[in-house]
Amino acid sequence: MPLNKIVSDGARVLNTKKKFYKNIGFQVVVAMVLGALVGVMMGEDASIFAPLGTFFIHLIKMLVIPLVAVSIIAGAASLGAGPSAGKVGIGTISFFMATSALAVTLALVMGEFFQPGVGMDFSQHSVGLAAVTAEQGALPGVADTIIGMIPTNVFEALTGGNILQILVFCIFFGIALTKVNQEAAKPITSALNTIVEAFIWMINIVMLIAPIGVFGLMADSVGTFGFQSLTVVLNLFLVYVAAILIYGFIFFPLMVKFFSNVPVGKFLSAMKKPQALAMSTASSMAALPVNIEVCEKELGVSKSTAAFVLPLGATINMSGNAIYYGLVAVFFAQMFNVELGLAAYVAIIFTSTLGAIGQAGVPGPSFLVIAVLVAAGIPIEGLPLLFALDRVFDMIRTTLNITGDAVCAVVIDKFNPETEIAAEPVQVKANS
Repeated sequence: MPLNKIVSDGARVLNTKKKFYKNIGFQVVVAMVLGALVGVMMGEDASIFAPLGTFFIHLIKMLVIPLVAVSIIAGAASLGAGPSAGKVGIGTISFFMATSALAVTLALVMGEFFQPGVGMDFSQHSVGLAAVTAEQGALPGVADTIIGMIPTNVFEALTGGNILQILVFCIFFGIALTKVNQEAAKPITSALNTIVEAFIWMINIVMLIAPIGVFGLMADSVGTFGFQSLTVVLNLFLVYVAAILIYGFIFFPLMVKFFSNVPVGKFLSAMKKPQALAMSTASSMAALPVNIEVCEKELGVSKSTAAFVLPLGATINMSGNAIYYGLVAVFFAQMFNVELGLAAYVAIIFTSTLGAIGQAGVPGPSFLVIAVLVAAGIPIEGLPLLFALDRVFDMIRTTLNITGDAVCAVVIDKFNPETEIAAEPVQVKANS
């Protein structure tokens, strides 16, 4: 994605203002409150509203598979353009993938240790739980999981919703588009980007009825389980914040200390400005111009490194999202009493990490987390429970995401040969 396009998108996000009652987040919160009240008053009779939620869930399921497939192809194809074929590109992408994989691993460990979803049994409340776990459940072992990632029939993988196979094929195909004649491939990549935009339009339309769907799901859930179904969400939030703090104030500072030329204190101080913007807008794109300015002027990152690493990071670097995906997967597995084996954990890590490539085309992480849940055989029916806090989750994870972008920039800049070459004439000129 071109830098000027990203910056303009960020400016558009900042300049877009809506009256609070027209904001979808506000409407969802109101719907959750009303649904909870109806659930308390009507008890189990509130299940008459369940079809509203089922209708909404089916619309989401309808879009997830094709959206993820097309977004992954488009994202992988875009990685091969420009300087991404060189050492800086390989190092940057490797950094993003490694830190995302470590982030989701941390989430899985903390989720199993603190067990935020224990205490609620939703297993009898899930629509089609047996079918989902039987068709999308964990494979017997790691070797079988790896082999199972390779589709023998791509169309069967698409119709069957095998997320791991879809990811492997789409990434492979996206990379292939960067290796053929670019003039011939350009219409295909352009069409893919257009299709992604069309899916985004469809998602926006579906989200218009999200308050209605959430009302139905909340009324049914509270009517069946009481307010206990909401208290477990608070447990998830507390564990999530703890994981974010560990990654943002321990892991990333250690990376800066040992793999860059920037003092940790200076880095943390300089990042306050883009972090504040990222948290207030919940948009990596909106914070990108400030992040570039801070990295170049305050942290001494070269223009060439910042111009490549930061826009790419705002597009595919999602450590905060990876933590969210991992924790939500464990959370719902515990709520629905789904046993996660080694293969399921591999599926979660793999899907969360590689799925970040397609995140740029997805307006919000709630849709991609469905792919993670399905890959591990975990029901998605409880996902609307998180909608009320989705904006808060988004603000926090976006702050970690843009911090990770800056960490990558200072690390890559240290090992970028072009930085040293560019620095030499400047120093000579200063001494003359």
